[in-house]
Amino acid sequence: MFLTITELVLLTLGFFIIAMLYSSVGFGGGSSYLAILALVFLNFYTIRSTALVCNLVVVSGSSYLYLRQGHLDFKKFVPFIGTSIPFAFIGARFRLSEDTFFIVLGVTLIISASVLVYQTIGIQGTGENDKKYPKYLTYLLGAGIGFLSGLVGIGGGIFLAPILNHIQWDKSIKIAALASFFILVNSVSGIAGLVTKGTFQLYGMETLGLIAAVFLGGQIGVRLSLNLLKGRGIRIVTAILVGIVGVRVLLVNGLQYQW
Repeated sequence: MFLTITELVLLTLGFFIIAMLYSSVGFGGGSSYLAILALVFLNFYTIRSTALVCNLVVVSGSSYLYLRQGHLDFKKFVPFIGTSIPFAFIGARFRLSEDTFFIVLGVTLIISASVLVYQTIGIQGTGENDKKYPKYLTYLLGAGIGFLSGLVGIGGGIFLAPILNHIQWDKSIKIAALASFFILVNSVSGIAGLVTKGTFQLYGMETLGLIAAVFLGGQIGVRLSLNLLKGRGIRIVTAILVGIVGVRVLLVNGLQYQW
């Protein structure tokens, strides 16, 4: 076992909490998994691989529940998914230095959170509109975010959801459902990219413990979302989570700032 029992318990508890919070807005928690794993795992490729696997576990359960509730609109989702899968695969095959990786991730998350905060404060009423946009926009968003998600080793929903909330693409619960499914397919594609590149690496016992923790946390979180969080509440939670993680990743992991 790579970690001590105490370290493993604390790590799984942290992953449980992250999965519960992130799944409440359709995310898998990959960005926070990356930040935490960077503190305890030495192997960079193990960090990326573990984050993607945990992402996949969380959003698989979330997507199933969203499907049962009728929030997964595959006709509207296909343009995003169709372009994101190949570009996530391509992005995962790029080799970034660790500092560059975390700087790109941190800056992107901070921008995403800022946009969502501005949009949430600026809208009137519930903001639950369903605006029509040209289909090519969805293809471009899917491709760009798919590539970025594969590049940094997360599912990409944390990039996609703030943008879609900002442009009021659909109801918040539909956006959360899309983010969850988007993360699912991109996590699979990202893992495939790592496998074919020979950089997919996991620690056995530690990974099993983390998988159990994120599965349980994810199931609790998505049920809280479906029953309690609505509209603006989902956007606010999304912005807070994205912003906190972005600042933490940029300063500590990217710029090596010591608190």
